[in-house]
Amino acid sequence: MMAEESQSSEKFTDEEYASLRFFRFGSLPDRVLPSEMVEEVETDQPHEVPEPPLDLRTWAPRRI
Repeated sequence: MMAEESQSSEKFTDEEYASLRFFRFGSLPDRVLPSEMVEEVETDQPHEVPEPPLDLRTWAPRRI
């Protein structure tokens, strides 16, 4: 009984749902034309294991 009472008995029409979506999210952006689309290019897979940090001793100046 409690679950039935907590649900709203009000039913909305498609137009009412559309206006509620507009009030919540605003208008949709303009449609992207096919001439404005770009082709997706695959890149290399990321490394599974991160590279070890640089050894700063090899870059430190040495005294001779």
